[in-house]
Amino acid sequence: MTDERSAGTVAEGNRDMSAAWDGDEGEHWAEHAERYERGATPYREALVTAAALHAGERVLDIGCGAGRTTREAARAVAPGGQALGVDLSSAMLQRARQRATEEGLDNVRFAQADAQVQAFDSASFDVVISQFGSMFFADPVAAFANIAQALAPGGRVLLVVWQGLQHNEWAATMRSALAAGRDLPMPPPGAPGPFSMTDPDVVRRVLTEAGLTDVAVEPVDGDFNLGPDPDEAFAFVRGMGITRSLLADLDAQTATRALDDLRAAFADHVTPAGVVFRSAAWLVTARKG
Repeated sequence: MTDERSAGTVAEGNRDMSAAWDGDEGEHWAEHAERYERGATPYREALVTAAALHAGERVLDIGCGAGRTTREAARAVAPGGQALGVDLSSAMLQRARQRATEEGLDNVRFAQADAQVQAFDSASFDVVISQFGSMFFADPVAAFANIAQALAPGGRVLLVVWQGLQHNEWAATMRSALAAGRDLPMPPPGAPGPFSMTDPDVVRRVLTEAGLTDVAVEPVDGDFNLGPDPDEAFAFVRGMGITRSLLADLDAQTATRALDDLRAAFADHVTPAGVVFRSAAWLVTARKG
């Protein structure tokens, strides 16, 4: 297993995003990696099934986080195949390397890199995958064009990205509770962030302009599990970047009231499996012609 620790080049428009992911946001994800991965289980399973990886293939995992999908890809392409996971977060990559070592994987490596500008070798991968890691580029056309050049002819791309807020009860509930009566503006369409790829027409245009073909967008629904009980779910969500951001402009009393509302919302979503909200994503597939 190769250990690649240098951060490399970051696109100018991605510097703020890089600072967040290689700072508090990435540290929270690394600390709670298992919780994030459990919550995304339906989507990871859909991605892995659709990828249909086989021995000998070379896989690139964009925004790999703590490396769960990268490691699953590495196992699927053995013997003879390789998997590379890239991410902006050094903390999550450290966790990914640790787990790969613990699992005895010798055909996986990780690199801290901005996939929009990383100098990938041409035609060096057969498959590109990403589980909620491809929505943060300042220039998505440039990013996917750079990724596409790293694909061998006929290579395939598989992405999981969130559908809109109205289809993701977990995010809408958090936003509503933490608004504390404010009329919060929606992010500008296409702005880098979790919901930048919610419009299938935009996704098709971006990937087509990036040089990919046969672009398809299919819905995937699933439950999003925030924790085994309201207290653990609240402790987990309290440290998320979205929570800190929405509370930043509130006075202490209003922030406390908003957090109480959020805790109450979690109590309303308790199931035998834990604190569960409805969620929905798109499975995006494409090829390099």
